[in-house]
Amino acid sequence: MTEMIDWKHGAYGQTFIASFSGGKDSVLALYKAMKVGKAIGLIVMLEEKGQRSRSHGMPPEIIRAQADSIGLPVYTAAASWDDYETVFIGLLEKAKAQGAKVLVTGDLDMPVQDCWHDQVTRKAGLKLAMPLWETNHKEAVDEFINLGFKTVVVTVNLSLGMTEDDLGRTLTPEYVKELEDRGIDPCGEGGEFHTTVIDGPIFKRPVPVRKCRILKHGEYAFLPLELDETAKKR
Repeated sequence: MTEMIDWKHGAYGQTFIASFSGGKDSVLALYKAMKVGKAIGLIVMLEEKGQRSRSHGMPPEIIRAQADSIGLPVYTAAASWDDYETVFIGLLEKAKAQGAKVLVTGDLDMPVQDCWHDQVTRKAGLKLAMPLWETNHKEAVDEFINLGFKTVVVTVNLSLGMTEDDLGRTLTPEYVKELEDRGIDPCGEGGEFHTTVIDGPIFKRPVPVRKCRILKHGEYAFLPLELDETAKKR
């Protein structure tokens, strides 16, 4: 008998840990899950040296500032791609020992077959919830904006229609329309861009950031962010 898959509603009434990139999809998924379940923390994987997040290249101090504003602890570990899965499962097991029953992720288009998150949660003895699963991309972005979340575009793929001028921009209805007119997925699901969320309805206060000098590497351009300590003191 085939198991019924209900990843979209998997957080209902559950205690959960959330996979967190600090970007719009993971934040919107967390928002939705917190409406129906109980969060105990955020999982953030770092690159080998522990200086940047593995997903969006954010410095740990910004991730911590986001988590502090949301009011959740961070479960974090550094890993190479070779040991990524083992380390990730270790964090899931730690969260399970502290009461988590479910892992929440911000994926929209994850296939049922060979879903990596489904595989690792099963290995850790948890279930999987993806509140944005199979959501129309435009509808997801519109909901995110209408809820009042504020973002900064921090990474762009210059080979997929994005430009350096997109860095630092905020998702608004006007900007989403511009992206669509340019033939770009407004969710960036093809890897066109990444965002960092700095304010919104689950944030107790905005995360103050300072924009640094744009960097380029191959087909990518990056806008590094630093925590603006002077703004925090004002």
